[in-house]
Amino acid sequence: MQLKHKAIAGTLESSDAQIILAPNDGGLHIDLTSSVYEQYGTQIKQLLQQVCHRLNIENANIRVVDKGALDCTLKARLETAYFRAIDQKVDINWEALS
Repeated sequence: MQLKHKAIAGTLESSDAQIILAPNDGGLHIDLTSSVYEQYGTQIKQLLQQVCHRLNIENANIRVVDKGALDCTLKARLETAYFRAIDQKVDINWEALS
């Protein structure tokens, strides 16, 4: 589904991440700032790309400010931003996302 507008999910608190998802016509671009970038930057980007693939997000700018969030938190933040960006608030198949 096409992103309709920019959306945000998460916080800048410790052990969380803030993700801003915006429409983009030029493919998928991930901008990651992380307190654990040296150790986990590549893994975080791979996780975000997997979630994008599963949600069929092909054209988006994704800005991530990670404060040491777990994978499950990063996944949840991106999914939340996605559903906000497409204005889907009901009838979300959460089981299909696991």
